[in-house]
Amino acid sequence: MMFPLVADLAADGVPIRLTCGVLGFSPQAFYKWRSKPCSDRDLDDAYVTNALVDLNGEDPEFGYRLLFDELETAGHQLSERRVWRLCRDQRLWSTTTRKGRRNGKGRPGPAVHDDLVKRQFRADAPDTVWLTDITEHPTSEGKLYVCAIKDVFSNRIVGYSIDERMTAQLAVTALRSAVARRAPTGTVVVHSDRGSQFRSRAFRSVLGAAGLTGSMGRVASAGDNAAMESFFSLLQKNVLDQQRWATRSELRYAIVTWIEHTYNHRRRQRGLGRLTPVEFELAFTQPAAHAA
Repeated sequence: MMFPLVADLAADGVPIRLTCGVLGFSPQAFYKWRSKPCSDRDLDDAYVTNALVDLNGEDPEFGYRLLFDELETAGHQLSERRVWRLCRDQRLWSTTTRKGRRNGKGRPGPAVHDDLVKRQFRADAPDTVWLTDITEHPTSEGKLYVCAIKDVFSNRIVGYSIDERMTAQLAVTALRSAVARRAPTGTVVVHSDRGSQFRSRAFRSVLGAAGLTGSMGRVASAGDNAAMESFFSLLQKNVLDQQRWATRSELRYAIVTWIEHTYNHRRRQRGLGRLTPVEFELAFTQPAAHAA
């Protein structure tokens, strides 16, 4: 860190040998630095730091251990301790483990979208307002996370993803599945809470690429996404709490079966005139097709 000072003083006419003697290192060390100011190690640290910043931007909940796993998978040869040091230097901490709040909970992140829904959970046509959120449930192997996307018009689950980690990729996969299934052509508002998964660059990138419009509720206000919470309440009662789940794959199969076979196609809802979500959409789209 003192070598640039030696160079500045040398430019002002102060002998290099004198300055090095005063600062406590040899002139040879200075000349070696001047021939190559940035060491291979420092350069490699810079590349790794760039990768860590990108990963943290995509998944703010990743701590240094998960970031290390991601780098190792990508082919980087480095130690976990080194990743911890670089994360410490750049203050890249997981949003779920940041200290400083008395109640131990993470500080909610800032909204990246305005609230365009404002608790008005109604739509005049399919694929105009989608709601999304994430829930979790334990198994003997560990937790399983579900991100689902619900069409407000018919209450149909139009996309979802299930994984053992609650990352931005969980939300991205659910959104991509909804876009692939529905192929929306008009304006679609995708409403969520302020979870880091929905604020991530990866999720916002998919929104933009698909021409979707993001929307977010307020902090600590479950009512701002109440219609999505009602679906997860049904999932909890009908699947998650029905038994103790031994494996993640067992619970995953039960969730997929209930969503695809029961909820979307067989479960009649009074708010839909005692029709299922699929029947309600068909009743709406068929008259519209005849009118066209």
